[in-house]
Amino acid sequence: MSNLQNTNKILIIDFGSQLTQLIARRVRQLQVYCEVLPYDVTSEDITRFNPQGVILSGGPNSTYEDDTPKAPEVIFTLNVPILGICYGMQTMALQMGGMVTNSPDREFGFAKIYNITSQLFDGINHDDNSTNDINDVSRYMNVWMSHGDKVTAIPYGFEVIGSTSSCPVAAMVNHDKKYYGVQFHPEVTHTQDGIRLLQNFVCGICKITPSWNMPNFLNNTVAQIKKTVGNEHVILALSGGVDSSVAAALIDRAIGKNLTCIFVDTGLLRYNEALDVMRAYRENLGLNIIKIDASARFYDALSGVTEPEAKRKIIGKLFIDIFEEEAHKITSAKFLAQGTIYPDVIESAKNSKSSHNIKSHHNVGGLPDTLKLALLEPLRELFKDEVRNLGMELGLPHHMVYRHPFPGPGLALRIIGEIKTEYVKLLQLADKIFIEELRKNGYYDKVSQAFAVFLPIKTVGVMGDSRTYDYVIALRSVNTSDFMTANSSELPFSLLTNIANRITNEIKGVSRVVYDISSKPPATIEWE
Repeated sequence: MSNLQNTNKILIIDFGSQLTQLIARRVRQLQVYCEVLPYDVTSEDITRFNPQGVILSGGPNSTYEDDTPKAPEVIFTLNVPILGICYGMQTMALQMGGMVTNSPDREFGFAKIYNITSQLFDGINHDDNSTNDINDVSRYMNVWMSHGDKVTAIPYGFEVIGSTSSCPVAAMVNHDKKYYGVQFHPEVTHTQDGIRLLQNFVCGICKITPSWNMPNFLNNTVAQIKKTVGNEHVILALSGGVDSSVAAALIDRAIGKNLTCIFVDTGLLRYNEALDVMRAYRENLGLNIIKIDASARFYDALSGVTEPEAKRKIIGKLFIDIFEEEAHKITSAKFLAQGTIYPDVIESAKNSKSSHNIKSHHNVGGLPDTLKLALLEPLRELFKDEVRNLGMELGLPHHMVYRHPFPGPGLALRIIGEIKTEYVKLLQLADKIFIEELRKNGYYDKVSQAFAVFLPIKTVGVMGDSRTYDYVIALRSVNTSDFMTANSSELPFSLLTNIANRITNEIKGVSRVVYDISSKPPATIEWE
């Protein structure tokens, strides 16, 4: 369900880089709509998308290898500007008659690109002694490099517009065709003025007027939902998370009483979350919502199960079964709504070669055939930060829009080993205290994600004059910009001490609290 049918948009061709989504986020930050498609996308899909400019991403391959990814030939017939980044620059050079070879001087990290010229570098100047003239060859740009190959011969019609000491062709251009290539990564924050370079390309060279914003998206999407759904009924699985909450509020804005939300209480939610969800969504937002208490069924299904992936599969299947049972009771329903967002779509892209780390996502597809419902995914064009912005535009409370991520399987991933009712209750109380103290001391919104983990091991403790033998709680708090990497939050020791004291004093059955200082990688954010 695309909101833009005109050419005011950028197409990003993905060659498998871990930074491709970051390129898209940077373009969106410029208030310009873009989409990511794999390099082996069909010519018909590219023509149908009708972009006003194309960006070729980086990638892990070498252009001179057998069966290496290449840019779709159709993009060179569209008569639109093209920007190749790292591998994207190399494949463009090779496909247009240039040469790429392995470099003996691999560049990884910071570098300075000198003699920068052309409109691509307009307004970028890191030489205090130079002028603002874009043709001033004394100017340089601080960039982030990550490459082992390099362009050693530029194609006919191109010229060099930037060099480093070890990479003579660090940037190139064909002015007539408006084809640009840069060996560095302008999308990362390490590249100084990288966002300015992207702005020069997207808004200056491609001549796109910024118009991608949440008020426009909201109005267009509400109109599209009304047109798509008409007077039919929609059901939505409401988890209480940000994505499903915003999706529910958005669809409710469009069709009101014709939306029914189904909330399944798995018994694996945070402390009092089931009550809070019902109060927030039914009383405060006025949503039509049905609550299903299925905690006993989940506990029975998980009895004796210790392996994390097995727990995920059991919870996922049982959730679908329960949701399907309830959905069949709503005979008027014609649509199933999901809170699918754009990273889910990108990660689940079905192409055979472009990415080394493609994974399927539970929010993309996967509809039970027996439901016979059409799929409605009003957020599938948005990144997480855009979903939050939309939530605020819809008038949702700040604490609902900016709550920390919570995994679909819930506390089952934060209880190591078997799930027992006793363990769930202990963890809920510990997690409640942790989050309370973070909020009270102003740290909740400063960290990206925080939670408690239950460890099913007992250690010796002392309570008064008595010896205890109770369980361990681990605290986890991380800071991250994209959740692909993360560092443990440097919380004040006095705060951690207070939290540990509260947990051991207020929760009978816990005698020890530890703080996880692992980064991602090598660890993951969740423990299971």
